[in-house]
Amino acid sequence: MSDQHPFGIDVNTPNVARIYDYMLGGKDNFAADRQAAEQILKAFPESREGVRLNREFLGNAVRHLVSEAGIHQLLDIGAGLPTRDNVHQVATSVLPEARTVYVDNDPVVCVHGRALLAGAPTVAMIEGDLRSPGEIWSDAVETGLIVPAEPVAVLLVAVLHFLDDPYAEVAKLREMMAPGSYLVLSHLSSTEDRGKDTDRVRQVYARTPSGVVPRSLKEIKEFFGDFEILDSGRFISAGALRRFQILGWAGVGHKV
Repeated sequence: MSDQHPFGIDVNTPNVARIYDYMLGGKDNFAADRQAAEQILKAFPESREGVRLNREFLGNAVRHLVSEAGIHQLLDIGAGLPTRDNVHQVATSVLPEARTVYVDNDPVVCVHGRALLAGAPTVAMIEGDLRSPGEIWSDAVETGLIVPAEPVAVLLVAVLHFLDDPYAEVAKLREMMAPGSYLVLSHLSSTEDRGKDTDRVRQVYARTPSGVVPRSLKEIKEFFGDFEILDSGRFISAGALRRFQILGWAGVGHKV
C-alpha cells in the first residue's frame, strides 16, 4: 500500500489491522504500521509465527465446525482486513452454502471489505463495535445471513485484548446464541517471566487508537462462561500450541 495520504486514512498512526496484515506478509500497511510491528517483534520475536499460528487455528476451527459440528453460519467480529484464506473461503470450501457475516469497527476496513466481497451472495460485511453487541447481532440478522434460531459460530479471534473490560459484552453474545452454537476466540496472554516484554508491547499499542490488554489464562477462559471448552488440540497441533503459549491462548467453547 502506498504511503501517500488516501482520503479518510491516517497513515501516521499505527493501526491494529494493518500491523496484523504486515505480520502475515500482506501489503495493506503503511510505514507507521511496519515500524510498530518491528518494535513488537523486538520484544517478542515469536510474534510473526504466533500470528500465523493464530491464522492456522482460525482456519482449522472454522473447517471443523462447518464439516463436523453442523454449523452453517458464522459471525466474525473484529475481522480486520481481508487476507488469504478468509473465514468465508474456508467455510464455503467445505459447505458452499455456508454463510458468513464479517464485523469491524473501522469504517475504512469495512469499505475495503465490501469492495472485495461484492457479488458474493453468502457473505456480508457490517460496521459494528463489540461494545454494542446487541446492535451487532441485530445488524447481522438484518443481512439475512444469520438466523437467530440456528446454531452459529461467533468468532472473537485476536480482538478481545484490544478492549479494557469486555466480559459483559461477550456474555450478552453468549446469551443471544442458540443452543448448539460455538464461541471461538484467541487472546494475548500475560506471564510473569515475560512481563517486561509485555510492557514493551503495551507501549507500542498505546500509540494505536485501541491499546492492548493481555490477560492470564484464567482470565481468558472466563470469556466462555458456562460453555463447554473443547480440547484445543482439535484445532492446532500440540507443538504449535506450546510455541503459541508464550504469546497467547486459543480455544473453542460449545453452548450445550
